[in-house]
Amino acid sequence: MTHLRKFVSSVPEYRRTSRGNFKHKLEDILMLVILGRLSKCITRAEILQFGKRHLKRLQSKGLFPYGLPSEATLCRVFQSIDDEKMADRMSAFAEVFRKEISASATDIICIVGKAMRGTLYDNGRNPNIVSAYSLRSSFTLATDVCKEKSNEIKSVPRLLDKLDVSGCVVTADAMSCQKGIIDKIRGKGGDFVIELKANQRSLRYGLEDSIKATTPTDIYKEGPYLEHGRIESRVCRIFRGEELIADREKWNGNLTVIEILTSTEKKSDGRSTSEQRLYISSLDSSAERLSQITKQHWAIESMHWDLDRNLRQDSIKRKAERAARNLDTIQRMVLALIAVWKNRRKKISDKQKGTAQIIRELAVSFTNVLHFLAQK
Repeated sequence: MTHLRKFVSSVPEYRRTSRGNFKHKLEDILMLVILGRLSKCITRAEILQFGKRHLKRLQSKGLFPYGLPSEATLCRVFQSIDDEKMADRMSAFAEVFRKEISASATDIICIVGKAMRGTLYDNGRNPNIVSAYSLRSSFTLATDVCKEKSNEIKSVPRLLDKLDVSGCVVTADAMSCQKGIIDKIRGKGGDFVIELKANQRSLRYGLEDSIKATTPTDIYKEGPYLEHGRIESRVCRIFRGEELIADREKWNGNLTVIEILTSTEKKSDGRSTSEQRLYISSLDSSAERLSQITKQHWAIESMHWDLDRNLRQDSIKRKAERAARNLDTIQRMVLALIAVWKNRRKKISDKQKGTAQIIRELAVSFTNVLHFLAQK
């Protein structure tokens, strides 16, 4: 609870404090929303109902001495908090626990964007939140907002400026396959594995042709194995970039080329599909390790699934972009608190609990929430 109190008290107050003309502290409101979200509350009305049920317990902790705010106040507060500053405070919170949890091991930082489908601009598009996710810690390290998917090219460098990637491996989708982004990762002491698609047309198609006549330096095969009703086989082949990439100076050094070949058969109807994916990397490593890194990148999609499925992000409508991003930050804080709890557990059964199960258990009683936040 101490670390959570530090987070909510660190979010800058946007109201005038000199006259004392407001009843509810900002940190109390943020604490209520986070506790409510941990207890399976989705809407503002549900959060306030949660607060009414447990008002005496909240007041015993020094919260809401004058009673609860109204639903309109909650709405107004989240439209007014500086979303960038609150996201930065979340990053500071995450960095403390990231160092505690993964200080002695190489971390993999996954970067990808997610559309906030509950919010629409006037042109009908959804704002995008680009986030950096720590694989070892299992929570978001930093976020940046962009108005369209194509603007991720500008968002990712801003995101990297907020991160310490020294000694880490940064993974990203093809949108981040840009010289400036690769140079920034290298300049900050990190390595990278980035997917290569047609946005780098000459490099992609040149490699597709070149690897047909080139012997790989290493091969790693997986499968066949049954997963989600599909029988899948996977082959990872590694090539030396200096043998295949003509414009090496543009990419500021030698690269490793990774080819992933997957073949999938649906168990229900026997239909088969195959796919080739290409990646470029600064790592000179085995095919087995690089294959695992490309698979581990999709851990961030599991976190996005948690946001949508268990915290209902896409179903919650917000008209204001600032309110939507502040909601996103609160939801990522909830997932971070759950991840910290799981990382600190000694029992395997606790570590294996999913987000939905933990939230169901916390929703049973306010005492469960307090015990959860008093984690050691």
